[in-house]
Amino acid sequence: MEIIPAIDIRGGRCVRLFQGDYAQETVYSDNPLAVALKWQSLGAPRLHIVDLDGARDGEMVNFSIISEIAQSAVVPVQLGGGVRDVESIRKLLNAGVDRVVLGTAAVENPELVREACRNFGESIIVSLDCRDGKMAVKGWQEATDLPTIVFARQMMELGVKRFVFTDIARDGTLTEPNFTALYELIHAIKAPVIASGGIANLSHLKILKLLGASAAILGKSIYTGAIDLREALSQ
Repeated sequence: MEIIPAIDIRGGRCVRLFQGDYAQETVYSDNPLAVALKWQSLGAPRLHIVDLDGARDGEMVNFSIISEIAQSAVVPVQLGGGVRDVESIRKLLNAGVDRVVLGTAAVENPELVREACRNFGESIIVSLDCRDGKMAVKGWQEATDLPTIVFARQMMELGVKRFVFTDIARDGTLTEPNFTALYELIHAIKAPVIASGGIANLSHLKILKLLGASAAILGKSIYTGAIDLREALSQ
């Protein structure tokens, strides 16, 4: 199971939100590039970047920083937040991003997903951001009535090969992942699922691996020191 550090960018800074709430922000660095290179130096095999401004506003806001990280890092970078069209996907991939994560766009414009998968293959990931088993969009600020597993199956029919799953209520809480929801999802769709949200200790990573998660994204846990990244990577 791959261990992937998260770098959430808002206003050009590296931050973490509590349960996706933009009013509950903790700033960890004014230099996201330095943070990216730090995680890379500790052995991270991949980096997960989120443009929080973009996710909420519907367009890439922090592209210059994202591009700088993608071109400076020697490990692959995946990016989500504010990607709403094929041109933006192509721009990110040309800038050195390895995978592009579609969230709101996938819910609101399935045909974009079909076209993106046809043009860019496994460089496309769909984000399953859920609250109480239903998809949330626009930086997690708006709820939908779309069940997560139903949506995931629809995306697979369009060509999606990989997903990121986040239970919003667990994100940034350092409680524990929603193991039940993850288990149900993984066994329902039989596709690689990257787990995110609520991971607080090494035992959580061991459980996720047993459940069949393909990777785990670490955010607040490595910024607060609850998990030592080097130790997590050695498990």
